[in-house]
Amino acid sequence: MSYADPSLEALLQRLLTQYQPRYTEGKVANYIPALAQVAPAQAGVAIATLDGKVSGAGAFEQQFSLQSVSKIFALVMAMNRLDDELWQRVNMEPSGQPFNSIVQLEWEKGIPRNPVINAGAILVSDVLVSHYSASKSAFLSFIRRLAQTDQIYADQQVYQSELEHGNRNAALAYLMKSFGNIEAEVPLVLAQYFHQCATAISCAELSRALLFLANRGVQPGTQAQICSRRDAHRVNAILSTSGMYDQSGEFAFKVGLPAKSGVGGAIVAIVPQFGVITAWSPPLNRFGNSVVAMQLITAIAEELGLSLF
Repeated sequence: MSYADPSLEALLQRLLTQYQPRYTEGKVANYIPALAQVAPAQAGVAIATLDGKVSGAGAFEQQFSLQSVSKIFALVMAMNRLDDELWQRVNMEPSGQPFNSIVQLEWEKGIPRNPVINAGAILVSDVLVSHYSASKSAFLSFIRRLAQTDQIYADQQVYQSELEHGNRNAALAYLMKSFGNIEAEVPLVLAQYFHQCATAISCAELSRALLFLANRGVQPGTQAQICSRRDAHRVNAILSTSGMYDQSGEFAFKVGLPAKSGVGGAIVAIVPQFGVITAWSPPLNRFGNSVVAMQLITAIAEELGLSLF
């Protein structure tokens, strides 16, 4: 049973109140119709620390759509199966282009620039489909084990909405297939990708689930080796350079933590040897990052002196 740190809870509640006037800034993602139905004026924030405490404020136990934050879990699963072979099929450089760019993928002959833009994440989904039996179930089981709860599922409404409006992602997948960089059948790969993006999770659950990245690959509490220390380093490095879409450089400059955002409104930040911060609020800025979640994580990092630099 986890418990909370009263001083952290007080800090989170104060910051949530401070940024409440900004709840309605930005726009909820609408290119996936199911996401457009999410009520905008809400927010939650949670910090899980390596000693087992989970502290939160606001809607920190309310589940939301993982979207691109799911790419972290899928990447770790793929790295565990392919090891260095994975990096022959996807690079680890910042893209400098929109996260769903087709032009860059064509120019670079079907090799995605990194695994957290859409093309790279679709490539990772291909690895899961090709190397895990029942890959959707394997993905959910992985997250449930890390979050220590069985109450994590894919939101079927979001999943169907993504399937029906995923033409650009399909184009990326078929382009990579034409270059021989997708092994499985494209519809199976897209189903895996959309299913993991549609997975619903809360701030508290997400912070707990990613603690292994703050602890050199070892999940605190269970002491299970989720990935190697080297791979934990590599994932955090990729998140530092590429995890916040076209705002990754600004986030590194202002906050100085490995982080990943998703158009569901979540941002998760890894603080090595301390813990994990997750903030969620649906309205997004023009880069696709949550307005309020960015403000919350920036303020938390500043007040607690958490920057790696």
